[in-house]
Amino acid sequence: MNTMMKKSAFALVLSLGLVAGCSTTGDEPMGDDEMSAVDQDGGASVYGDDGDGGVSSDELRDGERGQAGQGTTGEDAALRRITTFYFDFDTAEIKAESRDVLAAHARYLASNPNVDVRLEGHTDERGTKEYNLALGERRANAVQRFLVVNGADRSQIETVSYGEEKPAAMGSNESAWAQNRRVELIFR
Repeated sequence: MNTMMKKSAFALVLSLGLVAGCSTTGDEPMGDDEMSAVDQDGGASVYGDDGDGGVSSDELRDGERGQAGQGTTGEDAALRRITTFYFDFDTAEIKAESRDVLAAHARYLASNPNVDVRLEGHTDERGTKEYNLALGERRANAVQRFLVVNGADRSQIETVSYGEEKPAAMGSNESAWAQNRRVELIFR
């Protein structure tokens, strides 16, 4: 009988260990539209819209981030004149054509720790005010993650969402909507 109790106790302890190992942390799971994910090696990926699976921070360590300590080039200065980044409808995915420009901004921030930037997220007029504020925030956060992955310090970056409240172009057509789906970098 004593052996039976020991086996039962062992089975109970084993079951509790299994249940404890499967418990969640209470965090919300990341949705498909999340802009970054932790990969198997512990690095982060920032996803673009060209189906390439994203840019891994591990890949950037040697490339773009390695250049951050070298200062900025004339080409970087030319790229940094672009401070508005556009998005497709109902997405916060950074376009492939924006990556080089954002990487130049990240190198500049990494080389100039006393410089701060505000990322202002915007949307077009379609959708509710609440949805558009959240989408503008996701867009600004996506740009923030990209800058940090490429060497900028998170403390240099502030994000704000204006949703549909500050349109760049008036009108209810695709041309106006395309100009309003953006993140603007405001250096301070």
